[in-house]
Amino acid sequence: MTLRLANTLTGETEPFTVDGDSVLLYYCGLTVSDPPHLGHARSWVTTDVLHRWLDHEGYDVRHVENFTDVNEKIVARIGADGEDETAVARHYIERAIADMRSLNLLRADVYPRVSEHVDEIVALVERLIDAGYAYEADGSVYFDVAAFDGYGSLSNQQVDDMESQGDPDERAEKRHPADFALWRGGGVDPEDVAEHRREGAASPATAAERALTWDSPWGEGRPGWHIECSAMSMGHLGESIDVHVGGRDLVFPHHENEIAQSEAATGERFVRYWLHVGLVETGEEKMSSSLRNFATVEQQVAAHGPDAVRLFLLSRTYDTPLTYSEAAIEEAVSRWEQLERAHDRATTAIDGPDARTTVTDGTLAAAVDAAREAFVTAMNDDLNTREAIAALQGLANAVDDHLAGRDTYDYRSLRRAVETIEEFGGDVLGFDLDGTGGGRVRLAESLVDLVLDLREREREAGEYERADALRDDLEALGIEVEDTDDGPTYRLP
Repeated sequence: MTLRLANTLTGETEPFTVDGDSVLLYYCGLTVSDPPHLGHARSWVTTDVLHRWLDHEGYDVRHVENFTDVNEKIVARIGADGEDETAVARHYIERAIADMRSLNLLRADVYPRVSEHVDEIVALVERLIDAGYAYEADGSVYFDVAAFDGYGSLSNQQVDDMESQGDPDERAEKRHPADFALWRGGGVDPEDVAEHRREGAASPATAAERALTWDSPWGEGRPGWHIECSAMSMGHLGESIDVHVGGRDLVFPHHENEIAQSEAATGERFVRYWLHVGLVETGEEKMSSSLRNFATVEQQVAAHGPDAVRLFLLSRTYDTPLTYSEAAIEEAVSRWEQLERAHDRATTAIDGPDARTTVTDGTLAAAVDAAREAFVTAMNDDLNTREAIAALQGLANAVDDHLAGRDTYDYRSLRRAVETIEEFGGDVLGFDLDGTGGGRVRLAESLVDLVLDLREREREAGEYERADALRDDLEALGIEVEDTDDGPTYRLP
């Protein structure tokens, strides 16, 4: 059975086909103005499992995940809190990376930041103006939705039925209420500062009027939200990519606008498969930074452990809502402990002194085969992690039954059971089981990061031979290092 994915653009679950074995994957990352919460983590973990499954199936994945560090919410926080204009984004990026590591996420190849791609964004806006899809108005630039055939196809809307996007004060500047900003002229929006103050922040600082603004052909300003992802994905993956993942709440307007501006600029299909992750809900509300009803990743990992949090986030199919409660988290803790315990007991048995004295248990052997088949079927069915976890738990139950009340075991079947749990639970679902390499991979990444930090300090000190030697040493270990405008990236062997 081949992998099938639910494509939001077509509304169909389609066979996954790409050109060759390479997959270009873009994840629509955080706006770094608040701590990451479980809603963010669910999208992270879904993207991580997709990446892992594609790796498992032999694809070469090029994975890009952005940080939005230029945004009205960030500018508002700067204005309301009086912080340095880079401090807010830097703090929350560091926190996000720490949370990603705690959840055992594979590294993306690149983590671009908007603030480092303003020149590319300006060039893309100019390209859209030259092509007749955008217009300047009073120092801002807007995308002309009426000029782009097919606008609304992702969200199944008609242009004439759409309401205004953006600030109400912009309506007089627009040709159509649904036109959206590619470039925002001027300083911070006072209403954004006022909203942030209502959330309990301090009084605004006048420095916010100058925060995060750049020169452009249209005067000082900052990029619009939507154009940022188009410029970064094109810059690192090219004009047409295979898979774009993001939260369900981003379908409109963000992803709708990404399609319009990208395809208007290039004339090419922007994304082949759009995957949207269901929201994490608390009661009847979505978990949201703006609603201040969120449980942070840091809090949940500290309280319940990273593997239980991962299991909770994978306990429903990714495109459906997931309700957060302490009871649901505790259930995930129990399920994780049962899987880990079965794995550990089986590992202890096959490493024991009696491992050469064996029996044959056809029931356990059949359970291993059934679990492997069920897991692969579930993952190929639009990443059905709920059924994939159920397959592993069924195998864990069979292991427990086999080990109960006997002195000799079917060591061959136990070994296959351990290998199956480690391969599928560790390598694919990302649980940190002893022997899967999950913890070792995270440790290896941390050590490589330390070496690259040391290499960067050597370069800054002018010690280029030492810096080159560190890179050569890493590559001798099979670690591919690539220097990019966003800093060095690497691939473990």
